[in-house]
Amino acid sequence: MRAPDWLTARPVAHRGLHDAARGVIENMPAAARAAVTGNFAIECDIQLSADGEAMVHHDHELGRLTEGSGPLVEKTAAELKAIRFKATDEQMMTLGDLCALVAGKVPLVVEVKSQFNGDRRLVKRMAEVLAAYSGPVVGMSFDPDQVVALREIMPKLTRGIVAQRSYDDGYWEKLTQAQRDSMLHLKHGFRTQPHFVAYWVEQLPAPAPWIARNLFGCPLLAWTVRTPAQRAAAGRYADQMIFEGFTPGS
Repeated sequence: MRAPDWLTARPVAHRGLHDAARGVIENMPAAARAAVTGNFAIECDIQLSADGEAMVHHDHELGRLTEGSGPLVEKTAAELKAIRFKATDEQMMTLGDLCALVAGKVPLVVEVKSQFNGDRRLVKRMAEVLAAYSGPVVGMSFDPDQVVALREIMPKLTRGIVAQRSYDDGYWEKLTQAQRDSMLHLKHGFRTQPHFVAYWVEQLPAPAPWIARNLFGCPLLAWTVRTPAQRAAAGRYADQMIFEGFTPGS
């Protein structure tokens, strides 16, 4: 199965078309509505709630962008849907809420966030939600195990791997060295069998995504493009960009 042409047809708005200066925060309903208005695909993140719901949010814990504190996975979907984004009147969505809002008008690029513990409940809930959704959508994750889960639970869904050239920054400290090593150079490719690759623009070009793109035909998305230099790199080395902080074409 090849990735659909619509995946690279238009720039992808990172966590929606957000702009904190205008009170539009990443992954909240207004960011999704703005992306639909601009006709941009929407990249979003999903996290697992305590009762197994897929919540649209990037961080594992509350507090950076929202009211409240504590891990999302310790709160129910009802509790999380009641939490407001700071200085706004908007609240957290479920994946089902997002699908209802977008209603197939633009593609969704859904990133499965992971605790890297083999838990497949989030992908299973994603499958349940998307079974009733007819709009264009793909799934992806940094965690190879979650991409395998996408392949096994939703074999007809286009899937991708989110990757970078090294995993030595602070964000990855929670992983063992073996886990980090297993993610290097897309060496998991024969197990995950991704249809596309999303790669950190600051580490392009790199051999692994070049091979995936040019030898195996996997479209390459560059994330996260914020500056003119990064946009030039994405244009040179990738098929499309995942962007934030500006509006392409404006």
